[in-house]
Amino acid sequence: MTLTTPDYAPYIDHTLLAADATAGQITTLCEEAIAHRFYAVCVNAGYVPLAAETLKDSPVKVCSVIGFPLGATLTAVKVFEAQAAIETGAQEIDMVINTGWLKSGDVAAVRNDIQAVREVCGPIPLKVILETCLLSDDQIVLLCEICRELKVAFVKTSTGFSSGGAREDHIRLMTESAGPDVAVKASGAVRDRETADAMILAGATRIGTSSGIAIVTGNRACAQGY
Repeated sequence: MTLTTPDYAPYIDHTLLAADATAGQITTLCEEAIAHRFYAVCVNAGYVPLAAETLKDSPVKVCSVIGFPLGATLTAVKVFEAQAAIETGAQEIDMVINTGWLKSGDVAAVRNDIQAVREVCGPIPLKVILETCLLSDDQIVLLCEICRELKVAFVKTSTGFSSGGAREDHIRLMTESAGPDVAVKASGAVRDRETADAMILAGATRIGTSSGIAIVTGNRACAQGY
């Protein structure tokens, strides 16, 4: 399947999560999202107020990441961070699970972590980042089942800051395991149309990328970044 140019834009969370991102770069990110009609911009919480102000007269949503990129903070910290991001303008929240807890066998702590952020989000869509490159298929299925039970909006493949990004087999597995009411977001190493097409065909309904312009224009992005 090859989508026509306008069809890619609603899939894209236009993303800039670099530690050295400047205010000027965030403003440009928002302006690009408006120009190309992307679904959302995804920024670190410190830039939510700037993004919200820049996008206030546009349909582009503001998404912020929580517990990013490791997911290893206390649950109370994630809850506070999510609440603060929402209060300053975030319209979607992407949280990172605590992979160490999962690998230690403390599934209850992982579930409680997701549930606590889900509760503070209320009607705000919550996307749960699994960091699939660090997980077995059984662990991915388990997390998707938890997310389905908790009625989160999305399960998401990756932070883009670990050892791997989105894979078609993981997207298919997540789509099957999460069920029809939980969407799937592909993120990490989606930098061109060919890869975007593959993720969409596998079941992704949102794509997190710093290469959204390359995808909608058909150009090839630099092989760096999210």
